[in-house]
Amino acid sequence: MEPTRSGPLAGLKVIEMASIGPGPFACMVLADHGAEVVRIDRIPQPGASGFASIATQPAIVDRGRQSIAVNLKDPQGIALVLDLVATADVLIEGYRPGVMERLGLGPDACLRRKPTLVYGRMTGWGQTGTLAHTAGHDINYIALTGALHAMGSADRPPTPPLNLVGDYGGGGMLLAFGVLAAVLHARQSGAGQVVDAAMSDGAALLMAPIYGMLARGAWRDAREQNFLDGAAHFYGSYRCADGRFLAIGPIEPQFYQLLIDRCGLDAEAFRPQWESANWPALRKQLEALFATRTRAAWCELFDNTDACVSPVLSLHEAPAHPHNASRQTFVTAHGLTQPAPAPRFSQTPSPMPSAAPQPGDQSRTLLASLGRSTQQIDALIAAGVVYERKA
Repeated sequence: MEPTRSGPLAGLKVIEMASIGPGPFACMVLADHGAEVVRIDRIPQPGASGFASIATQPAIVDRGRQSIAVNLKDPQGIALVLDLVATADVLIEGYRPGVMERLGLGPDACLRRKPTLVYGRMTGWGQTGTLAHTAGHDINYIALTGALHAMGSADRPPTPPLNLVGDYGGGGMLLAFGVLAAVLHARQSGAGQVVDAAMSDGAALLMAPIYGMLARGAWRDAREQNFLDGAAHFYGSYRCADGRFLAIGPIEPQFYQLLIDRCGLDAEAFRPQWESANWPALRKQLEALFATRTRAAWCELFDNTDACVSPVLSLHEAPAHPHNASRQTFVTAHGLTQPAPAPRFSQTPSPMPSAAPQPGDQSRTLLASLGRSTQQIDALIAAGVVYERKA
C-alpha cells in the first residue's frame, strides 16, 4: 500500500511515461515534495545490454515512484494507461513528437479522459521547429543556444558542463515549474493544457543573464575573456601543493580585499581588479602562491571569512563537508548516499522519498486501485498486458 504522503505537493498525482534524463528528474523533484508519481514502465526485455540495460536500472532520480509495467503495443495496455490518466492531475512524457499520438495516448485522447489534465511534454528541440523530429543530447541543445560556446578554455574546444544545463536545469527543472504553473491554472479555470518544454528553450533561458551582459557590452563573445568564464584571476580554480584544488570568487571589492590581505599579496599590484589586461599576470601569481600550501592549509586560513574561498570537493568528499552535514544536504537512504530534497519548506517539510522501484513492482497494487479484481489482474499478467515483478 502506498504510504500517506506529506510535503507541499501532497495530493498531486502524476503519471510518468518512463524515459531517461530530464523527465525522470522533473518527476523526482515532484515526488520529493509529496506528489504521488506512478511510472508507466515498458515490460522488461530479457537480455538487455549496454546503455539500454543501464538506463533501466533504478537510480537516485527514480526515487519516490510506484511502477506499473505495461505492454503499450496492446490495446488493453493503452486502455489501462488511460484509466490511470483519468485519476491523475499531470502526465509527463519524454518521447519524440508524435510517438504518444501514435500510441493513442496523445494530448487529445488524454484530455478527453481528464479535461483538467496537465500534459507535460519533455523534448530536446520542442514539439515544433525545424529540428523537432531530430535526435539530440544535452551537448547539442546547449551548442545551438550559445551556452556551450561560452564554456571552457580559450585554447581548447568548448567544455561540456556535464549534462546539467540542457537536461536538468533547462529541461527537467523547467518542466517541473511548467507543469506546476499549469496545475494552478487548471485548478482556477477547470481547463487542462499541454506544456511544451524543450531543453533547447530552457538552455537559452538559463543564458539570459549572459545575453543581458552581452547586449550592454559587458561580455565578450569568446571563451575565457570574461570575469565568470575563467579569465579573471579572482574567479576560478587553483591547484594546491597536494594536487587538490581551491575555488575562489571574491567579485565584490570588500571580499577581494580580504583575499589580498589573507594571502599577503602586493596590494598595489592587485588593486586594479577589473583591468582585464592584468588578469593573466595576476593569475600566474596566484597559481604560484596557491601551489605552496595544501588545500587543507588554505581552507584553514580562509575558514569563516568572506573571501569566497572554498575547497573543490570530489563527489566522495562533498557529503562529509561540515556545512553539508549540518544542513543534511546529502542523506544516506535506501543504501545510497544521495542529495536530499530541496528546497526546504517551513510549514510542509518534505521527507525523504521511498526507494526507486523496479519496473512492475506495484503493478498489482495499482491495478487493484483501478477496481480490477484479483481474477482480472491475474488474466492481464498472464496475457502479457501487464508485468508484475516477483520479489
